[in-house]
Amino acid sequence: MSYADNPYEAPQYTFAAEAAADERASFITKTYLHLAGAVVAFIAITAGLLQLPIAQQLTESVLGTQYGYLIVLVGFMAVSWVANSWASSSTSVGMQYAGLGLYVVAESIFFVPILYIAHNFFPDDQIIPQAGLTTLVLFAGLTCVVFLTRKDFSFLRGILGLLGFAAMAYIIAALIFGFSIGLFFTVAMIAFACGYILYDTSNVLHHYRIGQHVAASLALFASVALLFWYVLQLFMSRD
Repeated sequence: MSYADNPYEAPQYTFAAEAAADERASFITKTYLHLAGAVVAFIAITAGLLQLPIAQQLTESVLGTQYGYLIVLVGFMAVSWVANSWASSSTSVGMQYAGLGLYVVAESIFFVPILYIAHNFFPDDQIIPQAGLTTLVLFAGLTCVVFLTRKDFSFLRGILGLLGFAAMAYIIAALIFGFSIGLFFTVAMIAFACGYILYDTSNVLHHYRIGQHVAASLALFASVALLFWYVLQLFMSRD
């Protein structure tokens, strides 16, 4: 298996779990500082986009055609693959940051339609902050579980991969044939995102190497964004 297949196998770095205590603490601190920076950047970019006419135009373009969201989803997946490849670079720190930045921008654009709808067409103007706070509480709780138990959740990799493939197939089918994904699927995807947070957090403790804090923060950010997406959908279905 090559490093491209498994970014945790870069030979020039020491596993965080095997590093000295100060190096491990520095790596974890850098990872979560970068995660916080990515979240702040995401909030700033989406807030800015929602104030521009492009927000309404993008929402209308996505919802105005049967395959609008499918096209956006495919494009986002392609950009995500590139961003993850860059962020996992073992030779260029600049490339790692470019990958993280690209992913945050792509995620911000992807979120614009659902945030525009939540902001403009729901009576509860606190629905976005409520979903954000719920996401933060869930993330903090799951992070505490991993850090307190020190459990390695890497065994979830195959399970999450299969579930992710099945979920993507279901979403694509829903977009093509025009049926609702349903409340049960939304709740299931929240549980799925929580599983990924457990998996990614345990990788920070056990499987990432010192120096891979950018790639680790991108993985965590992707899981948090996924969780926020479906928590927001759950709140919107409530109203």
